[in-house]
Amino acid sequence: MLARPEPKRTPSKPTTNGWLIALFVLILAAALVLSLSLGSVSIPIKQVFGILFGKPALKESWTTIVLNFRLTKALTAVLTGAALSVAGLQMQTMFRNPLADPFILGINSGASLGVALAVLAIGTTGSILLAGISTAGDLGLALAASIGAGLVLGLILLVGRRVKNPTTLLILGLMFGYAASAVTSLLIYFSLPERIQAYTVWSYGSFSGVTWSQLRVMAPVILVGLALTVFLPKPLNALLLGEEYARSMGVNVRLTRFFILLSASILAGTVTAFCGPIGFIGVAVPHLCRNMLRSADHKLLLPAVAIIGAALALIADAIAQLPGSQYVLPINVVTSLFGAPFVVWVIIRQRKGRTSFSV
Repeated sequence: MLARPEPKRTPSKPTTNGWLIALFVLILAAALVLSLSLGSVSIPIKQVFGILFGKPALKESWTTIVLNFRLTKALTAVLTGAALSVAGLQMQTMFRNPLADPFILGINSGASLGVALAVLAIGTTGSILLAGISTAGDLGLALAASIGAGLVLGLILLVGRRVKNPTTLLILGLMFGYAASAVTSLLIYFSLPERIQAYTVWSYGSFSGVTWSQLRVMAPVILVGLALTVFLPKPLNALLLGEEYARSMGVNVRLTRFFILLSASILAGTVTAFCGPIGFIGVAVPHLCRNMLRSADHKLLLPAVAIIGAALALIADAIAQLPGSQYVLPINVVTSLFGAPFVVWVIIRQRKGRTSFSV
């Protein structure tokens, strides 16, 4: 008998996904280099590499611009994009809601209340803080935002231990957020115009105000929040099919929910404290990665959303800089212009029944 010809072997899905992850890393590297090169002063990419490796630049000012300003801003954008994207993925999975974002439990409202109390309600201290808020770089604002976000986080974790239904937890988190926003609005209503302007500037969001000293605090905290997700891929995959299924697979749902809330709150709260509220990245990036990878496996999605989120944050910041001009757009303007249409697209797909959360 003649031997049957062997069927052609098609590349396996893990191999394809491996190539996609490698492509994501290249996109991130390219976005990082471009963010160091573009701005009001354009610096050749070759000179950027030389500066990073310690070689003298053609202009001494280029070294100062890259090392003292653009590098800190780029690293802040990388950490912010990764943190918000991972937090958004966790929230969407836990609540099984495609429109959930890192701030759905009111973390940003708590942080905003902390800043509002510092800037709008405190007399002498508020005026001191105003000197640094124009660049969003005053450490006092980060501390105030951290305290506000931490208080909301404490309430959420306390309630999360007693509430079994995730929908109830979601509603309570939204109520915490509305209450904090109401107090913030009350403070704005009775505040002086110059303080309202200062608070408004902070609320636009920015990567450029974070200094090296602040980055030494921000980076370890975000890395701890990301490290917590190392133990979550299997429980998150089980939660995709509901809490009852997860329990049947031996998952401790209450403990898993606690660590998801802790990780997402640390990530979202830290970003808000240092950079202000940054919108839409946490909503859009998880969906983008699911569609590109054609998978809902969190072993793959968690690193993918971190990489793509970091890259998109860098790209958004590069657009906000309006290269070649002296103007700088608020980062939330850019993320909203690109993020809002994407969220509309997600809603339309969901109404058509095409949005999937299964592995």
